[in-house]
Amino acid sequence: MSDTVQLVLSREVGSGAAQVLQAVVAIPACNEAERIETCLRALDQQEDLRGSGLGIVLFLNNCTDGTAHVVAALRPTLGVPIHIVERIFAGANAGWARREAMEAAAAWLEESGTPDGVILTTDADSRVPADWVARNLDAIRAGADAVAGKIALDATDAARLPAALHARGALEGRYETLLTEIEARLNPLAHDPWPRHWTTSGATLAVRHATYRQVGGMPPLAVGEDKAFVSSLLSSDARVRHDPDILVVTSGRLDGRAPGGAADTMKLRCAVPESPCDPRLEPLPRALFRFAWRRRLRHLSVSGRLTHTRHWAPWLGIRAGDAQAIVRLPAFGAVLAAVEFTSPHLVYRPLRPRELPKHIRLASLVLFLMRGTENLLRGGASKNARAVGRLGATSVEGPGNA
Repeated sequence: MSDTVQLVLSREVGSGAAQVLQAVVAIPACNEAERIETCLRALDQQEDLRGSGLGIVLFLNNCTDGTAHVVAALRPTLGVPIHIVERIFAGANAGWARREAMEAAAAWLEESGTPDGVILTTDADSRVPADWVARNLDAIRAGADAVAGKIALDATDAARLPAALHARGALEGRYETLLTEIEARLNPLAHDPWPRHWTTSGATLAVRHATYRQVGGMPPLAVGEDKAFVSSLLSSDARVRHDPDILVVTSGRLDGRAPGGAADTMKLRCAVPESPCDPRLEPLPRALFRFAWRRRLRHLSVSGRLTHTRHWAPWLGIRAGDAQAIVRLPAFGAVLAAVEFTSPHLVYRPLRPRELPKHIRLASLVLFLMRGTENLLRGGASKNARAVGRLGATSVEGPGNA
């Protein structure tokens, strides 16, 4: 394929044209003729937008299967305005395509005079629920700069996958949930409270336009652009909400469009059942050590003592010169990322699937103890409050009875 770039930019204005454009969904697509209609129909049925105009950018890159013809036939039936961009580019990859789609969405918001709008992205093989846009906008109105949702495999696709893969996924999901709650209780974040999750998928992301521009947009990586994008948000101290109530159904096929992506990961796990888990699924003692230090470093930052590197650098095996360079970074999120990257004690060491049951049991016990302690503390605080109230009532009534 040549490096020739073909650009076709068009807009179909539907019933949403009378509304002020507030949100644009960016969708990269490569050879999705079989699934693109389901994706677009789901977006066309969004509810509870409260007058917020919605647009769609569909970025068709290197399509050879008739995806463009399917979309052309579908467009007259859609009520949502849609931009279609077609490109043929030999150097295309998943991150590049998502970036191009999101850049077009950002430009559309700017041209429409709504730079305070929201850019959302999903995949062409995904199906969003009817309240997907509304829930993302609600989270951003509540103060989030970006929102990450959860994903679930399409039931038909999932039924074709081996039982062993489902069993492993269930164990990983259980341990992931336990670790997420432990960290949420040990190191709570006001903008991302429990319940939350830690999924990062391009199938369901939303970001303020200003925040998107601030971090330089979506990185054009061949693999893992979504995770890298959220990492850049966190490193800039953007408030990222991992909303557990946002759930998108996505493909569970093994013939993915992005080399090294989710489909290839599933194929590897089918071929090598004991391949390592996600790096974040590390042994419980290491996870607790990591969470405790995240909390410690955050407290040092809030109290203005983070520059006193003797309070933390030696304990994490970080040399004084490196620590001084780290604290000069412009945002706490960047400091935290640099600390975890530099410290030899914070290197991720993922578990093997056979190790998961043991660490699930340990994490369940730790969480049981944490919940119990919190309940005792709350109960004690409640009793103290009632006692103070009774004392207050006695002191007020006393003079009246005298």
